[in-house]
Amino acid sequence: MYIGVFSMRYAKALLAYANESGVEDQVYEEAKRLADTYTLVPDLRQAVENPVLPVKTKLQLICEAAGGASVSKEMKRFAQLVLQERREKFFQFMIMSYIDLYRKQKNISVGKITTVCPVSDEVVNRIRAMVTEKTHGTVEFRTRLDEKLEGGFIFEINFYRMDASIANQIRRVKRQFIAKNRRIV
Repeated sequence: MYIGVFSMRYAKALLAYANESGVEDQVYEEAKRLADTYTLVPDLRQAVENPVLPVKTKLQLICEAAGGASVSKEMKRFAQLVLQERREKFFQFMIMSYIDLYRKQKNISVGKITTVCPVSDEVVNRIRAMVTEKTHGTVEFRTRLDEKLEGGFIFEINFYRMDASIANQIRRVKRQFIAKNRRIV
């Protein structure tokens, strides 16, 4: 079966269950923590998919990664269902699908600003206000430092990217110079 369709069905069910219980925000935060843990600790996926480990141990691992003792009963029951049905292989995809569905439902845009030096909170808040005004929703921002840019910034929001870095401008001038010299020869 196609992983995307399969994962989306479970994610929709989790979102409907969380909405019905009124804890969709808490489940969203837990899902983000879980997705980050899957990324930072690749051994978690191997442990959850390990057929030798009992379901109880896998459930404890998932709950600990999602928030420890404060994990919601909805997330815990969802994880139990996935483990009982032997669908742990798709659990990470289900969580990522839930995050996407939640963001669509709540009109949340995801943005990233990459710079050479740290960006002040004032600048981030001004950018957030501009994006909020255009999208009529909320914005989640991450800032990242990258010394390779040499100056300027890269701003990404959803699927749009604005690269105003010096490194990009140098690459563009270099390409233009090479293209112009090819025509001369």
